[in-house]
Amino acid sequence: MLRWKRKLGKSQSMTGRYAKKWQKKMNTFIPEKVHAVVTTSVRHMVQATLAGSEYVSKKELDLTTSFEEREEEVQKLFKTYKNTAIAEGIGTGAGGVLLGMADFPLLLSIKMKFLFDTAITYGYDCRDFQERLFLLTIFQLAFSEGDERAKLLERVENWEEYASQLPTDPEDPLAMDWKAFQLSYRDFIDLPKMLQLIPGFGAIVGGAVNNHLLDLLQTTAMNSYRMRMIEH
Repeated sequence: MLRWKRKLGKSQSMTGRYAKKWQKKMNTFIPEKVHAVVTTSVRHMVQATLAGSEYVSKKELDLTTSFEEREEEVQKLFKTYKNTAIAEGIGTGAGGVLLGMADFPLLLSIKMKFLFDTAITYGYDCRDFQERLFLLTIFQLAFSEGDERAKLLERVENWEEYASQLPTDPEDPLAMDWKAFQLSYRDFIDLPKMLQLIPGFGAIVGGAVNNHLLDLLQTTAMNSYRMRMIEH
């Protein structure tokens, strides 16, 4: 976990900044309708998470299990969700632009359901609005870079203090800036997802990309909850 924190806390390298500029240039070649799908999908995901209406876990909250048992259960959950994401990425990637676009909302749903199940497994009740905000923060941290990533890591490390200043109403516009959220996520995934839109080739890329994105989310989620549990 310490190695993971050091890695996330590092500022973006010159190579990373160059790659970011290059990616922004490449973004101009991505069809506007693809950007629109990403924007709409992220907005829906953020709003549904804040409202707690769509991704609520069917798992029961069990505070009697040991930390080791919870970790093992999260690993099992991850394998199930990862296999689903890979299969979905291969299937939509094989179909070119239209099915490739369909991958965005599907993958977002898989990611958020995994996070909700992970929270419950670690003993955190997502009926609590601030716990749902924590899930969105984990999501942001997993798919962020450079200075923003370092800022989000600090937020996760000091979550209890940060959460005490958050609004308690899901309808409060200050609860989450979904526009900044979606821009960060879009920039992170645009290039690999653009390759997924290429018919035939997209099937190979789609499965690999979804595999990588789920790996990032699992590592971030598990370490984030480990930090919270250590604090308590």
